[in-house]
Amino acid sequence: MPSDPVFPKDFVWGAATAAPQIEGAAAVDGRGDSVWDVFCREPGRVFGGHTPGTACDFYRRWPEDVAMMQAAGLPAFRLSIAWPRVLPEGSGRVNEAGLAFYDRLIDGLLAAGIRPYATLFHWDLPEALQDRDGWANRDIAGWFADYAEVVTAKLGDRVKDWITFNEPQIFLGFGHRAGTHAPGLKLSEADVLRCAHHVNLAHGRAVAAIRANVADAKVGMAQVANVGIPADPGDPASVEAARRITLEPEWTGDASTFLGSCWWSQPMYRGAYPVSLAERHPRFLETVVREGDLAEISRPVDFHGFNYYFGRRIAADGSVVKAPPGEPRTAFGWPLHAEGLYWAARFYQEAWGLPLYIFENGLSSMDWVDVNGRVPDTMRIDFLTRYLRELRHAIGDGADVRGWFHWSWMDNFEWADGYKERFGLVHVDYETQQRTPKDSLAWLSEVIRTNGSNL
Repeated sequence: MPSDPVFPKDFVWGAATAAPQIEGAAAVDGRGDSVWDVFCREPGRVFGGHTPGTACDFYRRWPEDVAMMQAAGLPAFRLSIAWPRVLPEGSGRVNEAGLAFYDRLIDGLLAAGIRPYATLFHWDLPEALQDRDGWANRDIAGWFADYAEVVTAKLGDRVKDWITFNEPQIFLGFGHRAGTHAPGLKLSEADVLRCAHHVNLAHGRAVAAIRANVADAKVGMAQVANVGIPADPGDPASVEAARRITLEPEWTGDASTFLGSCWWSQPMYRGAYPVSLAERHPRFLETVVREGDLAEISRPVDFHGFNYYFGRRIAADGSVVKAPPGEPRTAFGWPLHAEGLYWAARFYQEAWGLPLYIFENGLSSMDWVDVNGRVPDTMRIDFLTRYLRELRHAIGDGADVRGWFHWSWMDNFEWADGYKERFGLVHVDYETQQRTPKDSLAWLSEVIRTNGSNL
């Protein structure tokens, strides 16, 4: 077997974050409440009663963090814009102080030689819009398009890479079906599907706004990669079963129904919902989807973006193979499934034929500053080595992968798990806000410098 090639010469290496997880300054300079601010005030919702009110204080400390990125040789940084910081009521009045923050941050990144990738929505819906039924209200597609217009009119002369939504599977499945994420709702399956359609419509309208304001824009979405991994890669039946699990609906009756990419990819790329939707919800297409919606949703995009952490091993009959005793697990309890990154890239390339970006990949590990002042996170280095080798393998087999972003740049607020989990390349002491680069950052700097040839 020939050795895998190195990564393409123009491959984009980066690290990712999200505004509600790192910015803090929740009540500073006119920012409005998000659904997560409200959710965190409800007792028992979040581990330890933690809140994102201060988080990593990135709102004030970003020059220090950008300087650290520059020193590490980080070529690209994925950030998100906080909708309630720009539009505190969700629509209408623009908070110029909030918009100016992102203006300064983008200038700072570019001055440091770091390419910004901007996400418009990373789960922090303005509470004012949730009070108007949020994603269940069809009007939200217009509100989101107006928000995209405001942001891209300000930043689009410098930011060329745009992600409309991050993981709608999670903020709908966990936030609107299971109730374990903000806004903590437990809607019916049909009602969540209606919300999903409104997200899709909002995406399509935002694509139009971005194209209008940003010359040479590159636009797409970052989805969960809910990947099936063939239990026997040499068995075509196992491969096809894994492909179906990856690309088609699974009607589980609970939140995991919405973990598949089908609810977003098929309308975006094929202009149609999965066939089985009409079979399970016969009136959905006539009562929720209006004439012209699918044309708006399927406006052309430039890439398929996905986030990958772990998958499921699938037998030839479509069943999920039970994990073996002692299977490696991260601190979050997630399994080590490096080969799933290969299959995700392969299945998505074959299905959609678009350039691919991995916008999140990483792990929570047992990280603390040791007695010598270091964070020797050797298991993160091992984890990333395994996953990046699989990604390189996928590229060698023809997947058009354009970039990979580590989740995350720094330890941060991990949603309902508060500050319990540490995903960062940089350790954050949340009491002092002291930053300590982990050993994995120095390692990744060398991977970037050699374009992965040291793997």
